[in-house]
Amino acid sequence: MISKKQFEEELKIIISNAIREDVGAGDYSSLACIPVEATGKAKLLVKEEGIIAGVDFAKQIFNYVDENLKVDTQLNDGDKVRYGDVVFYVSGSAQSILKAERLVLNAMQRMSAIATKTHQFSTLLKGTKTKILDTRKTTPGIRAIEKWAVKIGGGENHRFALYDMIMLKDNHIDFAGGISKAIQKTQHYLKENHLDLKIIVEARNLNEIEEIIANNGVYRILIDNFNFEDTRKAVDLINGKCQTESSGGITLETARKYAECGVDYISSGALTHSVSNMDLSLKAV
Repeated sequence: MISKKQFEEELKIIISNAIREDVGAGDYSSLACIPVEATGKAKLLVKEEGIIAGVDFAKQIFNYVDENLKVDTQLNDGDKVRYGDVVFYVSGSAQSILKAERLVLNAMQRMSAIATKTHQFSTLLKGTKTKILDTRKTTPGIRAIEKWAVKIGGGENHRFALYDMIMLKDNHIDFAGGISKAIQKTQHYLKENHLDLKIIVEARNLNEIEEIIANNGVYRILIDNFNFEDTRKAVDLINGKCQTESSGGITLETARKYAECGVDYISSGALTHSVSNMDLSLKAV
């Protein structure tokens, strides 16, 4: 994953770009009917059960819009919530609250949905050594907050982008001329360019598993679209030589069975690409 400093920079970019997109030259609805000196208070209201996420991000948004806004937190990121819960109160300039409202809601609704889905997976995997991972199948422009939500929900982050880890998937392998060539070319490239990046290699069958482990320096093998029986065989073949990761359409219904095959990780794009936003609202009080 990327450094904490770089992650924080990503958050700043998300906020500034979102405010640029949403506010533009000005929030004319508020400017037209609310005096600049007017103050007010609003609450973040929960309308369905789940795991709340984005509280700390909301504070960053409010501070970006108006550093004088005050947020009184009632619940924290990762807390279980139900209908009627109040997550926080925000008070200060009425115009500022309204300017930040949509971005806060859009972000928290999305983040809470992701955290809730991740929590469901992580709960299913309790008692096994397997951990749930996200992927790069994120919404363009807001990857940082979606991966943050996965962490809040009890999951772990995979690589952030193409530049912080090597992943040799089927197309890389085929274009490179095979597994061994892809691995060897990658290791040469990393050495030549003084790059210290971990290497993950995807396997499509047990024969490919055997070829991957015959090469040194692979950090993790991606056991992709294997059935339960072949996953168990793959784990036995690898025998701790490197980490193992199952992927490929794994659902809440099948995750536990894959974990019981002994893999270290399960990755699921569904954590970020197939969630329905949690119902939240910001209401004046």
